[in-house]
Amino acid sequence: MSLSLDKAFGILPASVALQARRTEVLASNLANADTPDYKSRDFDFSETLAGIEGKGSQLELARTQADHLTLAGQQSALEPDLQYRIPAQPSLDGNTVDPQLERAAFAENALHYQSTLEFLNRRISGIRAALRKE
Repeated sequence: MSLSLDKAFGILPASVALQARRTEVLASNLANADTPDYKSRDFDFSETLAGIEGKGSQLELARTQADHLTLAGQQSALEPDLQYRIPAQPSLDGNTVDPQLERAAFAENALHYQSTLEFLNRRISGIRAALRKE
């Protein structure tokens, strides 16, 4: 019986990597809360993860050089489509970071990151236990 780790782990490794990337984006927003003309950025986690999940059914083009262009929908999981946030109340210096909104998004993302790591850890523990019994 062969064991496919890709099938065993499912979408969890991609989810962890994507949540780590979102943590970086949100931390960058918070760090630049007082920077004039800084535009707050984020991405839709659910949409990006759904795109990664459905990616396995599509045929990918082989690229012989790293500089070759990627087709739409073939972006890296760690480089999601960053979008600018629309500020609720723009500031006079052009900064669009809302520290309360960013902290809430950061805390929510951290909670999801920890729970996904816990799911992945339990899946690994289950595989490890199954391998010890044989």
